Amino acid sequence: MSGIFCSLRQLSVSYRRGRNNAAALEGVDLDIATGERLAIIGESGSGKSTLARALAGLLPDGAKVGGDMLWPALGHPPRPGRDFGFVFQDPGTSLNPVLTIGEQIAEGARRHLGLSWKQASLRAEELLGRVRMPEPDKAMRAYPHQLSGGQRQRVAIAAAIAARPALLIADEATSALDVVVQAEIVRLLDGLVREDGMTLLFITHDIALASGFVDRIAVFRDARLVEAGPVHSVLSAPESGYTAALIASHRDLATPPLIAELSS
Repeated sequence: MSGIFCSLRQLSVSYRRGRNNAAALEGVDLDIATGERLAIIGESGSGKSTLARALAGLLPDGAKVGGDMLWPALGHPPRPGRDFGFVFQDPGTSLNPVLTIGEQIAEGARRHLGLSWKQASLRAEELLGRVRMPEPDKAMRAYPHQLSGGQRQRVAIAAAIAARPALLIADEATSALDVVVQAEIVRLLDGLVREDGMTLLFITHDIALASGFVDRIAVFRDARLVEAGPVHSVLSAPESGYTAALIASHRDLATPPLIAELSS
């Protein structure tokens, strides 16, 4: 890792509710290093997904954003689909049911990399191989409903990296999957970001899942950043009682089955 990829200073997000503003994020200061794998941890409503969507420019209309988001590594605000890729919890929100898998992945490569349809289709098939889809050539002609949940998530990852983004955001990308498939997807994400030198933002409520492969952990609660630091520091000496409670909820966080799986 070298340099700062993204720097957040007093980032706040709120929504209008009746006559009042409801805070979804409050005064977040956080640096994300180039090439690092950062986990954003917190329970539902803690602000972690709001942070991801704020970074990606995907906040809904009506959201009020304060503070600064600086992008020293890029030198400009990120371009959706080009500078970052976004993997959602439910691939059904990002995959078009009436287009083939090949068409959906190729479209991103064609639009952002300026490839011809033939070139983009070849890249789509290559990406399906990289995300370990069985028989990529046949998968190109399949539709989302013909695939399992784990396969759809692999397709969503392939689509997210089609334009060679610098930042990959995975927002609860494993929470709808069973434990075995979760391990496969985490192993896949880990390999892809290492091979392509991407920066990864891994959003999850599961601190044990993230602790096996990220570099740092940032813990959120009630729209605020509670603490952030290297994985081993946060796990061995948490500064917050909330973080300690999250760790205590796992019987043996130091050696969960997922970590053993990734290290094998």
